Amino acid sequence: MSYETYLAGEPVIITAALTGGVHGKEANPAIPEAPEEIAAAAEACEAAGASVVHLHARDEHGERAFSRERFQALTRSVRERTDLVVQHSTGGTGAPDDSRHEPLRTDPAPDMASLDMGPLNRYDRLTSENTRGLIDSLATEMAERGIKPEMELFNSGHITEARRLIEEGPLEPPYYGTLIFGNGTLTRPTPGNFLASVRDLPEETLFNTVGFGPHQLPFTAMGLIFGGHVRVGLEDNVYYRRGELATSNAQLVERAAKLAETLERPVATPAEAREILEL
Repeated sequence: MSYETYLAGEPVIITAALTGGVHGKEANPAIPEAPEEIAAAAEACEAAGASVVHLHARDEHGERAFSRERFQALTRSVRERTDLVVQHSTGGTGAPDDSRHEPLRTDPAPDMASLDMGPLNRYDRLTSENTRGLIDSLATEMAERGIKPEMELFNSGHITEARRLIEEGPLEPPYYGTLIFGNGTLTRPTPGNFLASVRDLPEETLFNTVGFGPHQLPFTAMGLIFGGHVRVGLEDNVYYRRGELATSNAQLVERAAKLAETLERPVATPAEAREILEL
């Protein structure tokens, strides 16, 4: 599905990425870390217009955790308080490959899970290998457990890998790809690169748009204008505007929802998101 097929009036799915796995409260005290804190943030985001929640688990010290038990506690808290589509992160900078499968093994399984589509560098000393073998094994387990992959496309090479996985792997349409723009080995955040990325997506692929840091708001606008879906939240951007920290994830979701309404893109409910994504 190319962007030329979209029309004004198409519902938009807003994903809230609440906490991430790198920075914590030292970057913004509003970043939630404990399961109940994350669930409360998810509930506020649902009220503000989010229909999908992208989850990273943290341990008792606020550090990133991959254990099934941590994701189980987190997901239970979120499901008790919301109707949101639950999306677990399997991304991991420096994490062993076997731990990357653990977020897929909760009971019940998450509705969706992220799938990094290749290697990337972020910051000075952080890298994520994401070998083809790991990608394929995660995709296979997602298919076996009925989990929708959210293919994370950090650059044009990852779009090429998405084509390979669609052709060779167990994915079912509609495919869902997140175009990510920022520094490091991410796609350089320019309007031209955004359009090129959208045009290069495989057929039957719905696209989601993420801009890191100061690029979050302009790339949210571009994603909305060209008929895609959008992701916002403190994982990707801790500021509301230059020099002003965001007060909550819900504040960022509310701004995206208002922008969508201004552009005549109705904000999808969780039930509508499930229908669009064919979950």
